[in-house]
Amino acid sequence: MAGNEWINGYLEAILDAGSGKTKMNDGKFKLSKFEETKQKEGQLFSPTKYFVEEVINSFDESDLHRTWVKVIATRNTRERSNRLENMCWRIWHLARKKKQIAWEDAQRLAKRRLEREQGRNDAADDLSELSEGEKEKGDSINASESLKEIPRINSDMQIWSEDDKSSRNLYIVLISMHGLVRGDNMELGRDSDTGGQVKYVVELARALANTEGVYRVDLLTRQIASPEVDSSYGEPNEMLSCPSDGTGSCGAYIIRIPCGARDKYIAKESLWPYIHEFVDGALNHIVNMARAIGEQVNGGKPTWPYVIHGHYADAGEVAAHLSGALNVPMVLTGHSLGRNKFEQLLKQGRLPKDINASYKIMRRIEAEELGLDASEMVVTSTRQEIEEQWGLYDGFDLKLERKLRVRRQRGVSCFGRYMPRMVVIPPGMDFSYVTTQDTMGGDTDLKSLIGNDRTQSKRNLPPMWSEVMRFFTNPHKPTILALSRPDPKKNVTTLLKAFGECQPLRELANMTLILGNRDDIEDMSNSSSVVLTTVLKLIDKYDLYGQVAYPKHHKQSDVPDIYRLAAKTKGVFINPALVEPFGLTIIEAAAYGLPVVATKNGGPVDILKALNNGLLVDPHDQNAIADALLKLLADKNMWSECRKNGLKNIHRFSWPEHCRNYLSHVEHSRNRHPNSHLEIMTIPGEPLSDSLRDVEDFSLRFSTEGDFKLNAELDAVTRQKKLIEAITQKASFNGNASVTHSPGRRQMLFVIAADCYDSDGNTTETFQAIIKNVMKAAGLSLGLGRVGFILVTGSSLGETMEAIRRCTVNIEDFDAIVCNSGSELYFPWRDMVADGDYEAHVEYRWPGENVRSVVPRVARAEDGAEDDIVGFVDASSSRCQSYSIKPGAEVRYL
Repeated sequence: MAGNEWINGYLEAILDAGSGKTKMNDGKFKLSKFEETKQKEGQLFSPTKYFVEEVINSFDESDLHRTWVKVIATRNTRERSNRLENMCWRIWHLARKKKQIAWEDAQRLAKRRLEREQGRNDAADDLSELSEGEKEKGDSINASESLKEIPRINSDMQIWSEDDKSSRNLYIVLISMHGLVRGDNMELGRDSDTGGQVKYVVELARALANTEGVYRVDLLTRQIASPEVDSSYGEPNEMLSCPSDGTGSCGAYIIRIPCGARDKYIAKESLWPYIHEFVDGALNHIVNMARAIGEQVNGGKPTWPYVIHGHYADAGEVAAHLSGALNVPMVLTGHSLGRNKFEQLLKQGRLPKDINASYKIMRRIEAEELGLDASEMVVTSTRQEIEEQWGLYDGFDLKLERKLRVRRQRGVSCFGRYMPRMVVIPPGMDFSYVTTQDTMGGDTDLKSLIGNDRTQSKRNLPPMWSEVMRFFTNPHKPTILALSRPDPKKNVTTLLKAFGECQPLRELANMTLILGNRDDIEDMSNSSSVVLTTVLKLIDKYDLYGQVAYPKHHKQSDVPDIYRLAAKTKGVFINPALVEPFGLTIIEAAAYGLPVVATKNGGPVDILKALNNGLLVDPHDQNAIADALLKLLADKNMWSECRKNGLKNIHRFSWPEHCRNYLSHVEHSRNRHPNSHLEIMTIPGEPLSDSLRDVEDFSLRFSTEGDFKLNAELDAVTRQKKLIEAITQKASFNGNASVTHSPGRRQMLFVIAADCYDSDGNTTETFQAIIKNVMKAAGLSLGLGRVGFILVTGSSLGETMEAIRRCTVNIEDFDAIVCNSGSELYFPWRDMVADGDYEAHVEYRWPGENVRSVVPRVARAEDGAEDDIVGFVDASSSRCQSYSIKPGAEVRYL
């Protein structure tokens, strides 16, 4: 064959083998290695047979054998042996090489097949829903045109349109529990709890309230009436935005919920014991507000929150409880995450025990896991946050979440698994402070405003400029601006070391450090005081006096002027944080025309990718920080290009754009959420005989019609007595006066959780005795009208009613009965129909079919029979599965 010409040429030169002996110099003959091997085995070695059968035939080519037969007539024995031996090894090597090449080709083919399969899977995942803001509109249009003929999973998510949502009248609840939250003059940087998150949630509330279709936004936070802080933090309500006339909006409000000691400011690490108190207060406010909004815009029907959005771990836990109670979708934003912080602190050499004692990190992680499990959606600022931070949690796996999403859309069972959808929505910014001069005035430098002798030559300067420039020997040098609270994770000390140890950078620029507000460092929190003390020591160590500004005070309204000053000096903004979840200051700096140097950990990665206005650095590498700053400041062309790019692309981070993306994703999440809501029942008034029983001094002035008339012959006491009797008698005609239940007015509730069965599965007398004794004792001590009873049992409703009948207790004496192992709730005083709201609450994410199929399989022993454990239909319900175990069968307990 043509493909084997190379081997035919070799074989034509091979001669027939004789004895296989080679003559040596001493006249003796030596056997070849093949002959030696075969003679040791007691067999006559035949090179011809060996070569044909073991080497040539392995190629499965018939012409090789014919060629071999044709050349066996050669007479020179010695030459034949040598050539035969050499050719055997050479062809064996070629055969091995051929097999290796074939194996590598097969591997490459398999790899390409896997890559194509992975590409198809990723495409199905990515195209199943709209991406998280990563695709440009043009790309999506082109993709849709090219894929028209390809069947795929189509998303039902639509971009939020203000035109068709204007009549929605949405009520949105945001929760940010810790810190000092107010609308004006925010004290950002006062402590570690009052930072970028406070600014973010306040501006988000305002922006959502200004969005068409949103009726009201409530931002719930903790009420603080401490003398340590301003009195405004103790006000129960604060209006954030006043709606314009004709918009139909109610605006945005801060609602402060009391929890914990009202006269004490509590750090977020110490708020965990008061979570449930905050939940109770928040629930009461939301129910009242739902009723009030419903009366105004929904025909009297309650308007429940469109979404409940928790910010940070503590508010995430609060939102999880409220979402479960109200059956409202929940959204979570972590801002910073406990597991990631725990890893960062471990890298710094901190001991786990000390970390948990200082930050209550384990309790925080527990709350984050709870919020993750309860959320329909998690809002992040970057892809990195999803993959490298949320990926550390038990409740989330990126690949599994994609698979579950696709299975849900295809209608395929997820076997009870659930994970929230992670969406990337970059933070917005309020551009109202940015003027036209900020975006166009790059040519006016500081020398045109200030003379060389610091005199203000043309116009008055902002007070903050004078406050900063008083620190500098030469205020005309470019400014390196860092703005953050004095927190160790903001990494200001590494920045200062980089500046102090780089002489060219010191000669080229000044540095401004805006580190919150302070009166006395000793009065600040421990972490803040440590950072500021270290800053002062480093300034002294590197002799940076006249080169570094560190003003003590600034107001929120001064921040735009601080950015403007840095831009006028053709300076640079830097964010060197160890991890930066959002990076709002980077967006703010870009809006004022400042190039940026930022940490490569967190939000800045995606922000700089979108803005293209700066450099990313490793926050642990002070040399890299100094080099990046020097590069931007020394290269004026690069500085101008970064400034231009930032101003051109900053519109991507506007609040209207953020709100449209946010509401679009929330609406899509609601499509997967059960849409049944609670109904606010009108609380029936308690019988008047009970209400007026203890009245001793009761005076009324009124006019009446009917049989009862005020008679001057009766004194006041007699008139009061007759009035009470008349009203009580009239009330008795309208209903059963003996029923003393009055929901919402009990002073105490007794929950009786009891299950007592005999060997036949019937309730025993112990069960009856427990109920009678508890009710008797409670009634004697408090009075039956003031105490309520709830019975919790694993029995079915029929079994429970039969057991209560044997107790000689009226079933109406119970405020509520929870039976079937907690799956059904009844209110005997109202009716004996399972409560629909509770049923919807239990039904949420209830994997009933999977429970029915999995439990018998898991509980049955490995060698057990199919009928060892079977479903017990009589004791089962839609959300309570009971099983019957065959006597003597072995099962595994779950």
